[in-house]
Amino acid sequence: MGSVRGWVSRGRLEDRGWLRGAPPPWWVRVLPVLLLVAVGSATLATSHARDLGFLLGAIPPLAVLSYGPLATGLLGMGVVVVLNVPATHLNRPGETDLLTIVFVAALSVFVSYVRSHRDAQLDTERAIGEAVQRAVLPPLPERVGRVGCAAFYRAAQDGTLVGGDFFDVRQGPYGVRAVMGDVQGHGLTAVATVVSLLGAFREAALDQPDLESVAARLDRRLAVDSADVRHAELFATALLLEFAAGSTAVRVVACGHPAPVLLHAEQAREVVVAPGPPLGIGLLDVDRPKEVTVPLGPDDRLFLASDGVWEARDASGAFYPLPERLAALAGSPSDELPGAVWADLLRQRYAVRDDATILVLTPEAPTAPAAPRAPESRGG
Repeated sequence: MGSVRGWVSRGRLEDRGWLRGAPPPWWVRVLPVLLLVAVGSATLATSHARDLGFLLGAIPPLAVLSYGPLATGLLGMGVVVVLNVPATHLNRPGETDLLTIVFVAALSVFVSYVRSHRDAQLDTERAIGEAVQRAVLPPLPERVGRVGCAAFYRAAQDGTLVGGDFFDVRQGPYGVRAVMGDVQGHGLTAVATVVSLLGAFREAALDQPDLESVAARLDRRLAVDSADVRHAELFATALLLEFAAGSTAVRVVACGHPAPVLLHAEQAREVVVAPGPPLGIGLLDVDRPKEVTVPLGPDDRLFLASDGVWEARDASGAFYPLPERLAALAGSPSDELPGAVWADLLRQRYAVRDDATILVLTPEAPTAPAAPRAPESRGG
């Protein structure tokens, strides 16, 4: 977790993801075939091109990057055939050269076999990991009760779907309640704490009559989890919101987390909250967070973001001006706004060094209760 705001580019190498098991780019797949065709065609056309024959030795190793053992073996056989066709003027290599090519081709088939099995194992492990991580943070529905939801989440650690940020929106007897939080650290080491806090929130959202009590339940969960750990420094920030049934306002409790931004038409302003201490540091009983009530107008939206977004910096070290940029992007539909903000961060070359989480909540006006029906008069 970054610094606790209010209390106190990254490059994901996506263009090189094929080196970690993802499918290689198209040009890597076609390069061995193109090289074989190009050298073969050139040597067939003129004897002066026979000096290009050394390039054929690179084809089997290149095939390992893209193809399985069968295709790699076929390309290796193609190289041997081209070397022995008289018309290519390459049929005079020394015996040692030919044996070297055959050995390289055979070794490439073996390496391709090992790589294929490794990739299959990685695919299985990746599928299991993604299933587990999606169970921790399942995709939000488009609507929870009368609140529209749109989210964006990008973990700081490559290859993971869940990091140190967490969020959820749940409907219960006290209305629709939402949480966004950021636990100490990021990556897989923080997932256990995320699971614990989300479980505590989902229960407390149903049981506790107010947001301060929900925050106290999360704080107790962290205290229990770290009780048996020596020198534990387990803490988290959290932002809790409640849209009560029949109310046109939202209640907010902040525990060391950045305040939400209220979007009204083309205006964006930070909600003034009563900052409380982060969860898990033993101060919640001494300085309980104070709930604030924020009135909402028609079509108002609430924008929540984690430290990864608020503390993104440009080359000069300046923070990303989130409210200012939100005002410029306010014309985006709610479901597109999280992606628009992320694209704006990248376009302006702000470096994001922490988990980045965005949540846009769009409450509908509460439905007015139906007027009681007048009793029917009965004639005498």
